[in-house]
Parts: sequence; structure tokens; C-alpha cells
Amino acid sequence: MRRLFVRRSATAVGIYLSVVLGFIGTIIAGRELSVREFGEYSTVVFAVAFIGSFFDLTVEEALVKYGFHYVAREDWSRLRQLYRSALGFKVVGTTVGGIALLCFGLIANGRLGTALLVAAPLPFVQSLQGYGGTALLLQERYDLRGAFLAWSMLLRLVGIGVGAHYGVVEAVAGLVVGQIVATASVGVAGRLAFNRFPQAPRAPLGEDRRGIVSFILQSSASTGVTSLQSGLAPLLLGAVTSTTQVGYFKIAQAPQSALLAVSAPVRIVQLTEQTRDWERGQRAAVLTSVRRYSLVAFGLMIVVVPPLLYLMPSLVKLAYGDRYAAAAGAARVFLLVAAIQFVLGWTKSFPVAVGRPSLRIVTHGAESLTILPLVFLLGHLYGAVGAAFAVLAGMCVFAAVWFVIFRRIRVEDVGPPQTVREAEALEATEAEALLR
Repeated sequence: MRRLFVRRSATAVGIYLSVVLGFIGTIIAGRELSVREFGEYSTVVFAVAFIGSFFDLTVEEALVKYGFHYVAREDWSRLRQLYRSALGFKVVGTTVGGIALLCFGLIANGRLGTALLVAAPLPFVQSLQGYGGTALLLQERYDLRGAFLAWSMLLRLVGIGVGAHYGVVEAVAGLVVGQIVATASVGVAGRLAFNRFPQAPRAPLGEDRRGIVSFILQSSASTGVTSLQSGLAPLLLGAVTSTTQVGYFKIAQAPQSALLAVSAPVRIVQLTEQTRDWERGQRAAVLTSVRRYSLVAFGLMIVVVPPLLYLMPSLVKLAYGDRYAAAAGAARVFLLVAAIQFVLGWTKSFPVAVGRPSLRIVTHGAESLTILPLVFLLGHLYGAVGAAFAVLAGMCVFAAVWFVIFRRIRVEDVGPPQTVREAEALEATEAEALLR
């Protein structure tokens, strides 16, 4: 019990530190660059997020879900084949994303186009970091995962800090170099963690192959749908207004990033432990943990949100300076978005734990269909503030759809899973009985 507490605490420290370092990186970029340059930098960051998520084949969730499935059954041969197959999916998707970003860079003009060309390796490099980190989760070492998140953000911060002193393109180049070093570090740690599983020759995935491919495609579709509102929405805002408004939008997201960070340790623990418990047959406990988290999170938001709404303009000026005061209105709206998202923090891990990634397609699809047209309309009329209200409307729809879905879920505990040896022994016993 003490070891579990230490690991969870270390996970929280690592994730919180990574978010603080990320905020510092954004603040440094905002203060070193002019308002217009920061808008261009933010546009590149959003473009990388959109392209990377849209084209990436999301194998990480399948690795966690089916990885725990094979670990629970001690099926080490299929576990190794799972990782080998997933790497092929990952490389294909991220390569396409990098090519797409290169095309955007060639189309764009001037400094923005150059910065997009420099950022082209980021989709590939960032995705491999997530792939390597899944092995740490299968070993239930989410504390190390949190530590590497902090290490990654530190490297990105150094790159941004050095590059932003010289300009937008240099800031993006520093970001790329920092991410490459971070991915290499996580890759080494993930490989060492994976090698701790018993050695076994790879075996065909057999009847699981179709389910794994379906899981990957559904997860990828849900990630692509999510990218429409997280990455495409600010790009649409820039298209109907200016990159300056995109910069304000980026700063206004700070409350959302902060509250996501607060819940991140719980979410990463939920992803690991809920998936493990579901595979062990303890399914009612998973639903109980979701209800408990939602109630605690709602009570916390009732206390935290009102004073932050009042202080938001002062906090924006304190962090970014008076020249970004126009972002305060949008930041207040994003605080409401963040509060709802905080209460629904379990919605990212729950579909993976229960093996239903299609739930995210439905819920995020409804959210995106609400946000995108409203961003185009309200962003054109009211800039970053209008776009923030569009995101708030989408989040309300997202919450309503999840409420309906969760109310309809009914599960019962099932027996503990059979290991490969137990299954083979049972099959042999049944075969002998038939022969008799």
C-alpha cells in the first residue's frame, strides 16, 4: 500500500512539474516574441497538434488494453507480437502526418511557412514518445511515465527559450530538437521496461488480430475527431480573423491546461488500474471509481472556479504582460470549459478500460460538430472570445452525451481470467473427457 501511494504521489509530481514547465515555455515565447510573432508561433503549434492527431494511428490505447489482456493471461508471445505490429501502424500514420505538414509549409508564405517546414518532424517524433511510454504503464510504473513527461517538457522549454530569443523559426527549431532528445530518452526507458517481461518467441495474434485492428482504427478515428476541435478550431479562427487572435486563443487556454494537469495524475492512474481491473473481471469497481471521481471533482470545482473567474484578468497580465490583456475574456470562458472537462476527466480512460473506443467517436463527434461551425461564426464576430464560447458550447454537448451513455451502462463482475497454461490445461481435460 505504501509503495502504491509513493508511486501515485511521484506520478502527480512529475505531471504537475511537466505542466509548469510547459507554461513557462509558453510565457517565455510570449514575452520574447512580439504579439504578431507569438500568434505565428501559436499557429504552428496548433497546426502540429492538428496534423499529428488527425493522421496518427493511435496504437497506444490498444497497447494498454490488449497489453494488460496478455499480461493477465501471461501470454508473452502475443504481447511481443502486439508491440511489433503496433510499431508498423505507428510509423505509417506519423509519416503521412509529417508529409502533410511539409505540404502546409510549402503552401504558406514567409516566416510562417518556414516555421511549418521546420516543424515537420514533430508528428513523427511526438508519437513515438507515446508508443515507448506504454511499456512503463504495463509495468504499472506510471511514476516513471510522469517523470519522463517532466523531462520532456524541460527539454522543450530549453529549446524554446534559446530559440525564441532569435525569432519564430528558431523557437520552433528549438522545440523540435528538445522533442527529439525527449523521445529518445523515453524510448530507451520503454525498451528496458518491456524487456522485464519474460522472454518468449513472437506468436501470431490469431483471433485477436481483428479485434486489435478494429480497436486501433476506432481509437485513431476518435483521436482524429478530437483534433478537429482542439487543432482545427484555432486554425479556423486564424482564417477568419488573424494570427494575433490565435495567439490570444492560445493564452486563453491556460486555465484549461492547468485543470487538465491537476487531473492528469488521477487520469493516468485510472487508465492503468481501471484497465487492469476490467481485465481481471472486477468491472463493477470500475464504474464505482468513475462515480466517486465525478462527485469529488464537481465539489472541488464549485469551490475553485468563482475566485479564479474574478482574478483571471490580473493573472493573465501577471503571466504574460499588459500587451496580452485582451486574452482575459476568452480565458474566463475557458475556465468554465476546463471545469466541465475536469469533472469528466474519466472519459478518456474509461472507453479504453472497457474496450469501447467507439464511445469517444460518438461523444467527441458531437462536440466537434457543435464547435467548428460556431468557431467560424462567433470567431469572425468576436475573435478569440467568440471562439472560446464555441468551445464551451461543444463541451456542454459532450457532457450531455456522456451523461446519457453512462446512465445506460450496466455490468457485473466476471471470473478471473485464465492464464495461457490454465486454458491449455482446461482444453486438455475437455479433450480427454470427449475421448472417454
